[in-house]
Amino acid sequence: MGGSHSIVSPQNGVPWVGFSAKPVKVRLTLGWLLVTSLAFWIWTAVATAQPRDETSALLSRPTVEKYDHAEVLVDGQVILNVRGVEAFPAQQRAKEIARRIVAAAQDSTIPADAVQAEHKDDRTTLRAGNHFLVSLIDADAALVGISRDVLAEVAQTRVAEAIASYRRDRSPRVLLIHSLYAITVTLIAVGLLFGFRRGFHRLNDIIEQRLKTHLKALEAQSARFLKAQQLANALRGAIKIVYMLLKAALVFFYLNFVLGLYPWTRLFAARLFDLILGPMRTMALAILDAVPDLVFIAMLILVIRYILKMIETFFSSIDQGAIRLASFEREWAWPTYRISRLLVIIFAVVVAYPYVPGSRSDAFKGISIFLGLIISLGSPSMIANFIAGYSLAYRRPFKIGDRVKINGILGDVMEMRVLVARLHSLKNEEIVIPSTTILNGEVVNYSTLAREQGLILHTTVGIGYETPWRQVEAMLRLAADRTLGLLKQPKPFVLLTALGDFAISYELNAYSKDPQAMVQLYSTLHQNILDVFNEYGVAIMTPAYISDPSEPKIVPKDQWYVAPATPPAQSTQPGPANPA
Repeated sequence: MGGSHSIVSPQNGVPWVGFSAKPVKVRLTLGWLLVTSLAFWIWTAVATAQPRDETSALLSRPTVEKYDHAEVLVDGQVILNVRGVEAFPAQQRAKEIARRIVAAAQDSTIPADAVQAEHKDDRTTLRAGNHFLVSLIDADAALVGISRDVLAEVAQTRVAEAIASYRRDRSPRVLLIHSLYAITVTLIAVGLLFGFRRGFHRLNDIIEQRLKTHLKALEAQSARFLKAQQLANALRGAIKIVYMLLKAALVFFYLNFVLGLYPWTRLFAARLFDLILGPMRTMALAILDAVPDLVFIAMLILVIRYILKMIETFFSSIDQGAIRLASFEREWAWPTYRISRLLVIIFAVVVAYPYVPGSRSDAFKGISIFLGLIISLGSPSMIANFIAGYSLAYRRPFKIGDRVKINGILGDVMEMRVLVARLHSLKNEEIVIPSTTILNGEVVNYSTLAREQGLILHTTVGIGYETPWRQVEAMLRLAADRTLGLLKQPKPFVLLTALGDFAISYELNAYSKDPQAMVQLYSTLHQNILDVFNEYGVAIMTPAYISDPSEPKIVPKDQWYVAPATPPAQSTQPGPANPA
């Protein structure tokens, strides 16, 4: 990217300045050269344009109401303001006038002070030698609120100064001096950039070395809410922002100075300030215009916050039992508060919408439509879950801590939210179930009635017809009595659920107030059933079989603890009263 660069003078076509530098050192200079080349191309296009007589078009307009105005610019300097009409726009007229002034300035046979004014009844014409420059009419004078004669005198002086300045700025001597200025300023700017960079790194070193102790002390005083490294990073970030601002300011002033040295880029230098700070000024003015609306929005926010605080206090009192409402459960307090809060916020948004700066613009309306389309197309399941969640909150199918079965999934309720519920399964798994699944599926709650009435655990065995049913019932009740965790009152009971082809189905029912232990209780109950039936020599049969076995399918008592099983130190289980 490095190499020799030159700029060609428009008068003699001879390179008048050249230099070589490394890419890092000439990045700004290359940008300046590109801007200069672009400005020179635009100037060439303007210089080769065809002339046009604008006076007849201005004087022959049907009305004087439909006009605009534009500035006549020569090398970035404003010479005067002129008006235009629909048939001959002001911008085009201004360019024609500027082109004629440049053409006169390029004619070295015409002195700079040769600009003369010719006064007529309907116009005043400015000429420089045999070059026609501009015709001024009363509409041009009305634009600045002076008479046409005064405007002509001012324009005559300014045009003469523009011609002299045009020739002076393009003289080889001035261009050489300005080029030396540009090179000097470029070297100074590069040196300052390197100086800023070294200073930035130096400050980083100071943070790492000298402020480390102070940062740790501040960390200890802040109850460890902030870490020393976080404070150091924040300080480095602030220094980096200052460094970037200094670098941007340096580049801005460098470009403004260098571009102002040459007539081809002087317009860019004049517009550079507005180009960078114009948007900021526009935003500042827009903010000032929007101050009354912003004050209204701020007051609305304060009122809405106060209302929301009152609503939260009211429903919090209901949740804590301080306020009691008939037919209103305490568990409904926070769901109702969330619904009320949402309605209040929607009302506030509707009221504040017309006062939002830019809400009446087409861009704001387009963004609102786009967001509404995304929400309507992308979140039907979320809205369905939202509605289902609040429906479940008021139906109260379960509470946190309940043992439930949802669509075949057994577990304890860990958390209930609007969109989902979280279960803790028996295998130590966390299961997230959407609210729509809960609302549309089957929910079995083992805890609701178990707190007061007890949960009935039940299991079924099949016993042959040759065994007396009274004996079977007694053995099943004995197994339930041996199972720790089952209630003695109400007493366990047995139901004969079916008389099958080969066996009778007996259902043992026993009460428990601990739903969380139901799985372990079932396991212990089944173990005790096996032991009791073995003790009394009764075989537990399947619902169907081919033939009676030659011997009962039971485990002898002396084989109950065959290796690797180990017998208990002292058995507390009673033996059979009358072994078969």
